[in-house]
Amino acid sequence: MKVVILKNAAEVAAYGAQIFIKTIHAKPAAVLGLATGSTPLALYKELIAARKANKVSFKQVSTFNLDEYLGLAGTHPQSYRYFMNQQLFDHIDIDKANTAVPAGDAANPLDACAAYEAAIFAKGGVDVQLLGIGRNGHIGFNEPSSSLRSRTRVKTLTRATIEDNARFFGPDEFQPHLSLTMGIGTILESKKIVLLATGESKAEAIKATVEGPLSAACPASALQLHENVIVIIDEAAAGKLSDIEFFKHIEAENQKILNKYSA
Repeated sequence: MKVVILKNAAEVAAYGAQIFIKTIHAKPAAVLGLATGSTPLALYKELIAARKANKVSFKQVSTFNLDEYLGLAGTHPQSYRYFMNQQLFDHIDIDKANTAVPAGDAANPLDACAAYEAAIFAKGGVDVQLLGIGRNGHIGFNEPSSSLRSRTRVKTLTRATIEDNARFFGPDEFQPHLSLTMGIGTILESKKIVLLATGESKAEAIKATVEGPLSAACPASALQLHENVIVIIDEAAAGKLSDIEFFKHIEAENQKILNKYSA
């Protein structure tokens, strides 16, 4: 697991966006795994800016989102499909037919989950998966106690996640307590994983992810099992790590090696 500690959220977004841009340059028909929530927004703005500057094209790219609320159609303003259209897809040159979000309004959610797994497999798997992290260590909607080998499925949200997301819903608006989410096992099959976290509120979850034991109590700790994970965080989110200077030293040395052999 590679840990990159940067000064602030803007640097985190810029660093993360470059990983996706370089992936597309190397493979124009890349398959990207995407996430919703407040943390990825700045990264999406970076991608939009890069497209407008003709630095990257998404014409051949395919995407799969991590999750969706069960019971919300894609046209609902609080659905993750609506979020992705508003925050990214409407502003880049991607074919929306190549953008997949779990079907929150599916007549049979279980069948929809199986179909989602099959669609990812048919595309050859995800090249780069973007993740945020919840205060309780959840990735996607894989809440604590989720199986570390779980597949795309219907998942009940914890009270903490419901409370965290309540700010996006009006006082009289229906807020779903169920979701469709890629499983941890599904996420771990991605070729590369990029986790972003900013702010002091994520510090405990980052410590558990990076330094804690592998445990279903912190779903993100399963990322320790993956051979190609990069955790990009700001100094506030890194605040609980035992040896921040160690991670900064390792990243500085890695950059020296990259600069030497890529020159």
